[in-house]
Amino acid sequence: MKILYVTSEANPFAASGGLGDVMGALPAAVAAVEGNECEVIMPLYDIMKAQYRERLELVLDMSFNLSWRHTGASVYRLTENGVNYYFVENHYYFERGRLYGEYDDAERFAFFSRAVVEYMLHSGNIPDILHANDWQTAPAIIYLKTEYSHIEALKKVKTVYTIHNIEYQGKFGSQLLSEVFGLDPIYRGVVDFDGCINLMKGAIVTSDFITTVSPNYARELEYDFFAFGLSSIIKAASHKMRGVINGIDYGYFSPETGGDIYFPYNTRNYKSGKAKNKAALQAEVGLPQIPDVPLAVMITRFASQKGIDLVLHIMDELLSENVQVIVLGTGEKEYEDAFRAMEARHPNFKALIKFDRVISKKMYAGADIFLMPSKSEPCGLAQMIACSYGTIPIVRSVGGLYDSIKNYGEEGANGFRFDNYNAHELLFTIKDALELYKNPKKWNALTASAKKSNFTWENSAKEYISIYNNLV
Repeated sequence: MKILYVTSEANPFAASGGLGDVMGALPAAVAAVEGNECEVIMPLYDIMKAQYRERLELVLDMSFNLSWRHTGASVYRLTENGVNYYFVENHYYFERGRLYGEYDDAERFAFFSRAVVEYMLHSGNIPDILHANDWQTAPAIIYLKTEYSHIEALKKVKTVYTIHNIEYQGKFGSQLLSEVFGLDPIYRGVVDFDGCINLMKGAIVTSDFITTVSPNYARELEYDFFAFGLSSIIKAASHKMRGVINGIDYGYFSPETGGDIYFPYNTRNYKSGKAKNKAALQAEVGLPQIPDVPLAVMITRFASQKGIDLVLHIMDELLSENVQVIVLGTGEKEYEDAFRAMEARHPNFKALIKFDRVISKKMYAGADIFLMPSKSEPCGLAQMIACSYGTIPIVRSVGGLYDSIKNYGEEGANGFRFDNYNAHELLFTIKDALELYKNPKKWNALTASAKKSNFTWENSAKEYISIYNNLV
């Protein structure tokens, strides 16, 4: 099969989060299976590093109409990890110094999605499967199934749409239907929802198949609490929907070969390697270098969705225990200020208010416990990364956290889970972990089980290939 992944970001070219990680790994994993040809198309942002930009080769120049605009784009290509990456260049739309957050994001990604379909027509490079992701590329499927549905060459293209986070749906005023998106008013019903244009809704109803980033998240989306208003649309489409959990890049997140950590370690020297990394981390952040005190870390965006309010509510009580805690991240100012105040009160707590990939890997390697008490979490990668380093995750039983972490006491346990969004349920679960830490034999058995967890992209690729095969 030939699969074309349509995305607004992908590592290592331009990325802001989980979608970029997925699009940097999944296509290569699918392409590794003989018989599959995978390609990715994305905007050519000005933030792309020179080392990739200098490798670009021009494929074609094209012009087309978007509503009243006569516009155009150049398409470039480079190959990375056995995957052809195509980049749509338009200086006006994509030279902004960042990926998102512009006043005209609706127009920017309408243009990109239209350019994707036009590229297929201009080049004759037409895939068996077009796989779009999140609201920014939802119009690619919508255009294919509406404005371009009469074109014979495109009729056999099957579409897959992945919801990475349903909170961001691409909602815009109805007046943009023709003016910005260039959709004929006869298609208003496709994208209309709750009195406005909803691009995610449009992609859900028009796509041939829908995936989400974990099986449990797929189930959760049928409930209003998780679906942000789209539960009725999800229920109606449940017959063509499946949750496929994401994987992680074990080459990058590896205590043996991944780099950036203080001292590489493996299963043979795990105990001594972990201890050396812990001591080095304590020294770097300014915590007392006490080897026997359990060290818990949290690496996250400071937003209510991540359970920050639970952590703040119980942190004073937790820090009265024999434990050290480090928090790394940025986000809402009230949370940043609260963590700074916490650090001023407790010598065994450090708040690193920044985004820093290098120190985050050092924290995974040096910590004993990883905190992830999310209110909602479509998939989550941090809990999987923690397991790779033998750091025990404590998570809430939500979304992909439920799918990836088995609770202590269960067969194959690799961490701790708690069920209710309750601060003291979190605290008591942490205390259970601290109590187990006092028993080195049992703790070491749990860390060994965590390190054996298999979150490779190969598993996810097999599920996606099954979906593609069924469609074709």
